[in-house]
Amino acid sequence: MKNTERTDVAARNLLSRPTMEDVARAARVGRMTVSRALNQPELVSPESLAAVQAAIEKLGYVQNLNAGSLASNRSRIIGAVIPTIANTFFSETISGLSQTLAEKGYQLLLGQCLYDAAEEMRLIDAFVGRRADGIMLIRTSRPTDLENRIKRCGIPFVEAWDTSNRQIDMLVGLSHRDAGAAAARYLAAKGRRRLGYLGSNDARSSARLQGLRAAAKQAGLPNAEAVIFDRPSGITDAAAMLDTLLALRPALDGLFCSSDMLAAGALFDCQRRGIRVPDDVSIMGFADLPIASATHPGITTIRVPSLEIGRMAGAMLVDYLDGKQPANPRVDLGFTIVERGSA
Repeated sequence: MKNTERTDVAARNLLSRPTMEDVARAARVGRMTVSRALNQPELVSPESLAAVQAAIEKLGYVQNLNAGSLASNRSRIIGAVIPTIANTFFSETISGLSQTLAEKGYQLLLGQCLYDAAEEMRLIDAFVGRRADGIMLIRTSRPTDLENRIKRCGIPFVEAWDTSNRQIDMLVGLSHRDAGAAAARYLAAKGRRRLGYLGSNDARSSARLQGLRAAAKQAGLPNAEAVIFDRPSGITDAAAMLDTLLALRPALDGLFCSSDMLAAGALFDCQRRGIRVPDDVSIMGFADLPIASATHPGITTIRVPSLEIGRMAGAMLVDYLDGKQPANPRVDLGFTIVERGSA
């Protein structure tokens, strides 16, 4: 097909698309009512809303979002930058965020930086360039890299998952240092004296290790040994990591892992080695993923409110965009220790 023919076809298709005026005529309402039904349905009577929705369905109308954003200076798009979609707890946070935004007529754009600080910055710039109204960020980069970038953007930001970060705009999550400290206190209360840690080289995992060591010291325990992978670690990494840890601390009797997947891998490897759990070694995980309750024994873990973090982040962004200052721009949702058979 020649270029001119393609252009003619595209023009005919564009002209044949139903417009908002077509929907208004079919629904026997005004154009403004159609606009409200699409963007603020709570302001439209149930009868008119049903008529508009029926007309949209009949005509196959698709809203021109670009036109609306030009008129209102709003794109009704929220960007989210996360380290990875592979971790279930991050996926739950995105699910909570998406639910809240959808209820308020916003759409979500998602980018994963794979723990690469430079890619995180590129994604933030891309979302700002696409006129996102706000951004939720589960941070990878250092605060000094991020603060000026956020302040220059001129749109609301919510940092999620770690309240120990220095606050730049809004913040919702939990203290990972406190979670690590709680794990140490729990293991010490179970009579465990020689603690170890398996984790990854990221800020949140490092904060949990710091908390573990600080609380162990307060309890009069030896310094907790740690084996840290330079990349995100999972269930298949646990055996090699535990092998290294046992070489450093042969009398290990309490183990805290930075994820339930690592804890499950450590449990399976202990069973292979003939190490009894929890008689010889107590094992704790983090996040309370489904695998934590599926193993035998079940894994004692630290439950985090992953879904609620996303919902709260969405609510904070929407409130800000609606002109409401959040009552508390820094929200710590805490965590809960879930006791099972492994510790």
